[in-house]
Amino acid sequence: MQPRLLSRTFLALALCSSGASAQQASDTVAPEKATAVATAQRVEAKNFMVAAANPLAAEAGRDVIANGGNAIDAMVAVQTVLGLVEPQSSGLGGGAFLVYYDAKSGKLTTFDGRETAPMEATPTLFLDAKGQPLKFMDAVVGGRSVGTPGTVRLLEDVHKRFGKTEWANLLKPAQTLATQGFRVSPRLASLVASEGDRLKTYKETTSYFFDSSGAALKAGTVLKNPSYADTLALLAKGGADAFYKGKIAEDIIKTVREAAGNPGVLSLADLSNYRIIEREPVCFTYRALDVCGMGPPSSGAVAVSQILGLSENFDLKALGPQNVESWRIIGDAQRLAFADRERYVADPNFVPLPIKGLLDKSYLGERARLLDGDKALSKDAVKAGEPGWDHALLFGRDAALELPSTSHFVIVDKEGNVVSMTTTIENGFGSRLMTNGFLLNNELTDFSFKTHDGGLPIANRVEPGKRPRSSMAPTIVMKDGKPLLAIGSPGGSQIIGYVAQALIAYIDWGMSVEEIVAQPHLINRFGTYDIEAGTKAEDMAEPLKSLGYDVKPGEMNSGLHAIEITGKGLAGSADPRREGVALGE
Repeated sequence: MQPRLLSRTFLALALCSSGASAQQASDTVAPEKATAVATAQRVEAKNFMVAAANPLAAEAGRDVIANGGNAIDAMVAVQTVLGLVEPQSSGLGGGAFLVYYDAKSGKLTTFDGRETAPMEATPTLFLDAKGQPLKFMDAVVGGRSVGTPGTVRLLEDVHKRFGKTEWANLLKPAQTLATQGFRVSPRLASLVASEGDRLKTYKETTSYFFDSSGAALKAGTVLKNPSYADTLALLAKGGADAFYKGKIAEDIIKTVREAAGNPGVLSLADLSNYRIIEREPVCFTYRALDVCGMGPPSSGAVAVSQILGLSENFDLKALGPQNVESWRIIGDAQRLAFADRERYVADPNFVPLPIKGLLDKSYLGERARLLDGDKALSKDAVKAGEPGWDHALLFGRDAALELPSTSHFVIVDKEGNVVSMTTTIENGFGSRLMTNGFLLNNELTDFSFKTHDGGLPIANRVEPGKRPRSSMAPTIVMKDGKPLLAIGSPGGSQIIGYVAQALIAYIDWGMSVEEIVAQPHLINRFGTYDIEAGTKAEDMAEPLKSLGYDVKPGEMNSGLHAIEITGKGLAGSADPRREGVALGE
């Protein structure tokens, strides 16, 4: 087939180096709604690096390592600061997935800190009195959507196993900021303003995010959170048990079960019984590199691997990023991966999953034949495949929503340990419930609201103790058994496309870390081609339409953070669409 080339350059990203401090970065961040993607900064370091979504969080992680800590120590400091300064995205009231490379053992592993459904939850949790699914936001706001938080237990469990610095010392950066106050960032201010009445549903969030006149917090306002400082003080003394038992736990349950208009069913037993699960990473060999990430209940690594596995049947390197044929292949590969995702991926502790079959090269090679044409796949052609099973079972199609929010950070320390962690409270500001200085998640709305598709059960339906499916895709790329690239992004179900596109750009098109985090986005999950408005991606609109795609320009606020490990040291970058920075020495 003949390549279709665009007359204008698709990617024109200037490269630059930066030694900017965290404070300089925080003073120059762009607001949430940008009309174009700025140039990403490249940061180089010899010894260690942290890339996170807020300069204060990155600075806290950097200081921990500079003072003798390791990547896991820095992880604790970064997350607890993020929960304070970027509360709409992640925090103590949410969950996380961690992909970790331990340099001493040479082992790559993953930790599942996903929230769980309460034991009192039933499959009808999100159905109304007539048995019909609730409207999404009606389910989100309030206690009904709150799952058992996992982040605090993950931080402590992994720190006990791999950390070096005293636990209490790692909480001090966030405690100090909460006590003395921090300046509200432009992004947080804009999101508070856009939330309006939803964030005013409950008095705790109203009093924290709005002033006495009811006006939303403005960028630059010094915001203190003494309740958060008190919570961290209890965690410093009592560890995770101080969160899952005692006063904090009681306050969480009271907040959830007494949420006016939409109470939940979370219990003290759910909190005290919560456990982290260590899981084997899902790895897929692409162009002689091993792309490793988080398996189910996240669909991230499986879907990213499928997109790569379908795409590797074509010479994307020769086609290049300026060729619409590349985006036809990548876009329809995404659609096929999402069709499999919706049918087959859920919590593996509750339903058997055909992961080996979904990632089998022969299965993906057969599926790739669907991409041999030169037009967009028809809607009827995009359906779940029939992967090999270790057993016989068939599920119905799930249409659960997963809205953009979340945060991602990456860390490489002096010893070569690598952290790639995606952390979330799901929707922006989660359930809009707040207690003890932190927001509670709305993670249960990642389950399918329906229990069956026709006569077939839906794998991702609500069940007591179950973990909802996620799209989070923290990733570490390995070369010859050693880490080469750590990457990930927030963005709801668009995370999968963001990460897959970045990996193709890095591996096939030879782009640098600062290019892959800033490149304009083109994503196709369900048939409509989403292209990033105000960027060079819009040059693809007409060529894609000519292939039969519906095209929709819009904002696509990824938050990609990446660190490359080379023989010369480290190179990192933070997505310019948000407020993040990469810092190192």
